[in-house]
Amino acid sequence: MTEPNTPETVEVLTEDLLADPAAPEVPSNPRKSTSSSKSKLYIKRFLRNYSAVVGVVIFLLIALFSVFGQYLTPYGYEEVDFFNLQVPPGTEGHIFGTNGVGNDLFAGLAHGIQRSLVIGLAVSLVTTLIAAVVGSIAAYVGGIVERIILEVIHFLLVVPSFLILAMVSNSVGGDWRMLIVVLIIFGWMFYARVVWTTALSIREREFVSAARYMGLGPFTVVWRHIIPNIGSLLTIHFTLGVVSTIQGETGLSFLGFGVKQPDLSLGTLISDGMGTLYSAPWMFWIPAITLTLLTVSMAFIADGLRDALDPNSTAGGHA
Repeated sequence: MTEPNTPETVEVLTEDLLADPAAPEVPSNPRKSTSSSKSKLYIKRFLRNYSAVVGVVIFLLIALFSVFGQYLTPYGYEEVDFFNLQVPPGTEGHIFGTNGVGNDLFAGLAHGIQRSLVIGLAVSLVTTLIAAVVGSIAAYVGGIVERIILEVIHFLLVVPSFLILAMVSNSVGGDWRMLIVVLIIFGWMFYARVVWTTALSIREREFVSAARYMGLGPFTVVWRHIIPNIGSLLTIHFTLGVVSTIQGETGLSFLGFGVKQPDLSLGTLISDGMGTLYSAPWMFWIPAITLTLLTVSMAFIADGLRDALDPNSTAGGHA
């Protein structure tokens, strides 16, 4: 006959279990342990993608150059060397040469990359957040709110945003801060449409229904339950958004509607180099190659993140 489990017996059994070194260890915070294991799995899958790792290395080198490049040359990007006008790389301490005015191209390239990266990262981050919130709210709330949001998105998608961007940026004298604001205003709609499509399926999941029945408000459900479950999609959108924003800013600056001198960006450097493509080719090819490396590296990173975060992808190896 089995002896009943008295409080004294339970206490003794508990002490024996805790003292047994072979007993399985129970994590103090299961949610934190699960999150940590998922992060390690994502990192491992990402590192298996060699092109993504190469992309990270190239991007880090370019980013470090934009931050510390100004300390590797005795010239500032606004300084003028009247004795060395449009000289080739390696002349009189000018590592990448000078332009027709005598500005050091090495210092100008470092500043131009920094300006383009700041614009690309800021615009991509804010547009991703706006798209996540607006698209998720439209999908979760539904009804007339959803119809109004979608009508606004569809209207803004057909507006000739490039012309408006060019006119506004030109009217403010090429101020990069205003350029960021305008790019954000016209850059979130497409992402919001994609988020809305994805969030439609998530709102029917059991955990969303349970949160609704518990009396949580729409913003709380969206922020705590819907947006975290589309985090992989938002991460990829953010990475690709940096690429598209830098390309858009470069195009505007190349046409004279973006960043303007005396400030510099990759677009203004490429635009200046176009006029001397044959007489001083380094002025065009150095910033053009840098822009290509930057966009390609970000594209490699985005592909690596997609393969690492997608459980159905085999490109990053099996778990």
